Amino acid sequence: MRRRPRRDIEVFSLSFLDCICCGFGAIILLLTLVKMGEPRAIEQAREDLNKRIARLQEELYEIRGETDILSRELVGKREQLSRDTVAVARLQGDLEKMRGQFKASKELSQVQDAMQGRFLAAQQQLTEEMKRLKEESERPPPVTGLVGGIPVDSEYVIFVIDTSGSMQRYAWPLLLRKMSEILDAYPKVKGMQVMNDEGVYMFSSYAGKWIRDTAGRRQAVLQRLASWNAYSNSSPVEGIEAAIKQHARGNLKISIYVLGDEFTGSSVEGVLRAVDYMNSRDSSGAKHVRIHAIGFPTLFSQAGQSEFPETTTVRFAMLMRAICERNGGAFVGLNSLEP
Repeated sequence: MRRRPRRDIEVFSLSFLDCICCGFGAIILLLTLVKMGEPRAIEQAREDLNKRIARLQEELYEIRGETDILSRELVGKREQLSRDTVAVARLQGDLEKMRGQFKASKELSQVQDAMQGRFLAAQQQLTEEMKRLKEESERPPPVTGLVGGIPVDSEYVIFVIDTSGSMQRYAWPLLLRKMSEILDAYPKVKGMQVMNDEGVYMFSSYAGKWIRDTAGRRQAVLQRLASWNAYSNSSPVEGIEAAIKQHARGNLKISIYVLGDEFTGSSVEGVLRAVDYMNSRDSSGAKHVRIHAIGFPTLFSQAGQSEFPETTTVRFAMLMRAICERNGGAFVGLNSLEP
């Protein structure tokens, strides 16, 4: 048998080239599509990122705003807590003060009961003659130049009033009554003035001047006195000095009435020397200013103790008795706080 001649095989035929070209074309097309879509994806991602950043910034601003609000509220709460703490401390102080006042009032009531018992026992031991003398001494005095042994010939009257706590709590109703009685003893004066034992005027607009005497002004003084509450150190010295320095001028006939219960100063003799120096004598040898005083028994000795203890009340009585004696006046010590 005759063999057919062998045909040569071509590796790079036209079909192979077609396949290769198609493959490259597909790759180029894919690359083209990818390159065309990439900018849009990046832009979209950038927009999404910007939106997320803006949203996070808004949330941050909200958180910061809420933080500021909470910080202000915290500061306000702290300030309120501080005020409440101060108020609690003040109330505790007031409570302790009230407890002390209640204790003092209770002790005073016990002392007054003891004193009342002694007084009743003494009354039971009086003879008929002593009772008669007591009744005569309690009769109202005749209307003369003396009222209760006190000269009432002055044309100007100054009241120096102790406005301390003991006077306010225990003696004020009686003080109002005594003030009214003193004013009634002077039917008409050229001028009057009222200050406390610190030299503080009741009516600041009349400081250093005289209040003209009228029925309306007298009533105004008594009404103001009922609620007057000025600081006091329970010593009449400053008020007496202010009254003499600011009102004792020329030949005015002036009387000073000191109404109080205590002397807390250090030296009775020093006060006497100071008053003697300020209240000099006129050509006739009389003092320019008369000084009278009324002592209110707001403090008493405890039962069983000395009859005359060295208290501020006793020192007030000693001081004012000496001042009144040296300055042409009279001292009256009351033995009861009943108005």
